[in-house]
Amino acid sequence: MKLFTDKNYPIIVSCAKGLARWTEQELREMGYRIIEATENTVVVRGEMRDVMRLNLKLRTAHRILVPLLRADCRNIRDLYELAVSIDWENIIEADGYFSVSSIVHNYTIRDTRLPTLYTKDAIADRMREKCQRRPDSGGENKGAAVFVYWERDQVIIYLDTSGEPLSKRGYRRIPGSAPMQETLAAACLMAMGWNGKKPFLSPMCGSGTPAIEAAMIAMNKAPGSLKGHFAFQSIKGYSKIIPGEKAPTVAPRQHFGASPEQIWKEMVLEARKEEKTDAMPRIIATDISPEAIENAHTNAIAAGVAQYIEFKDCDFAESPIPEEKGCVFFNPEYGIRLGTVEELSPVYERIGTFLNEKCRGWTGGLITGNPDLARLVNIYYKNRVPFFNGPIDCRLFIYPGCELKGQNNK
Repeated sequence: MKLFTDKNYPIIVSCAKGLARWTEQELREMGYRIIEATENTVVVRGEMRDVMRLNLKLRTAHRILVPLLRADCRNIRDLYELAVSIDWENIIEADGYFSVSSIVHNYTIRDTRLPTLYTKDAIADRMREKCQRRPDSGGENKGAAVFVYWERDQVIIYLDTSGEPLSKRGYRRIPGSAPMQETLAAACLMAMGWNGKKPFLSPMCGSGTPAIEAAMIAMNKAPGSLKGHFAFQSIKGYSKIIPGEKAPTVAPRQHFGASPEQIWKEMVLEARKEEKTDAMPRIIATDISPEAIENAHTNAIAAGVAQYIEFKDCDFAESPIPEEKGCVFFNPEYGIRLGTVEELSPVYERIGTFLNEKCRGWTGGLITGNPDLARLVNIYYKNRVPFFNGPIDCRLFIYPGCELKGQNNK
């Protein structure tokens, strides 16, 4: 496969469990036709421009993968032979760097590190044979990246064009305790129907992730514009001029074509030009911990959105409420990683009181992994959207109007 010149190949967009529905929505809104979707992948077709665009703009995706090989694979020796058959000399720079990660569910494999090691060896051996030298390899998030998915007797070897997962935007300098993943926060906002035009309130904000994601959506800020490196930037030929490619404005000699590197630079510049900073809605983040607010503010600075978020250390019940109605989002402790059910019961009851008394007419959202605690909120909910916060099976309760159960609703 000639990744930079081929025009139509499958692109697999992977996401965390439970997020595929929202990744699919993003892709449709970007104009892509969905070829296939599973619990944690969505497949489209395109070329390297699309790979770059998806890495730059998707908010709920985890990785952008390009399949290199799919075959029957019964044991570790089969994996080595399959991996060594791929023309890595056309994909990875001989003097570069690459990493391999894998997910394996095969009964012959007891040490899950072995597939990664055997794939690394296969790539190194192939490169040594074809180029008389081999690239360095390791676990660092730099250089090219390869991903192996081995399920029973079927293996797929992918080129991972993202490298470090897209969920790691690069702004969360101080994560705090039990932080919410950026992609999950973005999906929750999508599920609540928040479009960046009305106020957004994030009480109990912790490290600030929901408020920061809200500000990025309101600004139309591409999440990938914050990252310093993507694995596709280390693919062989990234800096080589491709004749016939539409040359971006940054290209010095436009009539000769353009390199993928030049195309990427223009994409990022265009994305930054499309950011909106006028008519921003009020976005408010509060937490009872001054340290949490300080950390959230630091993270917002790193994301380039601090000037659009109002931070205040206070009990959530004292959060400022804008006159214009918008969305209010809670991510309280679940009694699993933090807190106990006994300690948290009165907190959930107070959240219900706050929503009904202070946020009537707003769209409320609360994500929790504890349905018993959620019942204590006692607010009429329209939807319970399934999500996973790491390994924890959660539900996002969506409260239209934030009214008590039985109060003006059926």
